[in-house]
Amino acid sequence: MEALSTQKELSSALKHQARAQGFEPVGIARLPGSARMRLRSAALERWLDAGYQADMGWMAAPRRKDATQLLEGATSLLAVGLNYHVKHERMPGRLAIARYGWGRDYHRVVSQRLKRLGRWLESQKPGTHWRACVDADPLLDKAWAEEAGLGWIGKHSNLIHHERGSWMVIGHLLCDIELSPDPPAAPLCGRCTLCMEACPTQAIREPFVVDSGLCLAYHTIENRDAELPEAIKAAMGPWVAGCDICQDVCPWNRGDIPSNDDPDLQPRQWMLDLSREQAMTWDDTTWQEQLRGSALRRIKPWMWRRNAAAAEPKDVPTLDKSGSR
Repeated sequence: MEALSTQKELSSALKHQARAQGFEPVGIARLPGSARMRLRSAALERWLDAGYQADMGWMAAPRRKDATQLLEGATSLLAVGLNYHVKHERMPGRLAIARYGWGRDYHRVVSQRLKRLGRWLESQKPGTHWRACVDADPLLDKAWAEEAGLGWIGKHSNLIHHERGSWMVIGHLLCDIELSPDPPAAPLCGRCTLCMEACPTQAIREPFVVDSGLCLAYHTIENRDAELPEAIKAAMGPWVAGCDICQDVCPWNRGDIPSNDDPDLQPRQWMLDLSREQAMTWDDTTWQEQLRGSALRRIKPWMWRRNAAAAEPKDVPTLDKSGSR
């Protein structure tokens, strides 16, 4: 009984430390997870078999289906969310950049903070082995976040929290000690299909299934072809780096959702006020300087110019933020 009490205390203290690092929500899952994780792995296989990963071959990494291949002996996982919703908006008539990329590179922010948690955990339990993971690691990150109770995977494939919406990036801390798990999140999308209806390319082929080959985010960030497909160019609107349409229309992102004043997440002003002329005329050196420390460095300067040439700077309709769920 004493060991269980210690396990609960350590788990509670770890989550408290995670919140002190700016993470919310936070939760814990035990490996290998519930039957839901097997269903998520099977869904990944079907998605890959359908070719919906486009050119993202790394999605097929076998390790993605087995977290213990990332940390030998892993038995528990701390899942964390970092809210990137801030009190800023894009200037009218400018090119659009997805919100997740406005601030400092979230891979570095989340990884650095998770490593602090790993060192804290090791100080409490000497000999503990741990590994910090962000979405660049081969892990079913959204599925494990769902398993740890952070939220449910919506029909647009993003993780949704019932009070914070889907404006969050997620990270995980694997460890080889037993922690007290939280209950998995229950899905609450119901019959809503707003995200599917709003997608200008119908990339959400069916609930929870996104075809990357039709997704504006994939084409503006990952597509290395000199020219974008004509159908994508026709549907781009103002988007030149990612796309937030499916999240913008989600009822769970309306109402009084929290904004984050964390300095690491505040936008670079040029991202809110980017004109086509700037995007087309900045040379490679200027782009490299503007993108220093940004997750959007993945988009090469020539890709920014390619995307801007196809985009149509315009206002995105303002949504009713008080809409009912």
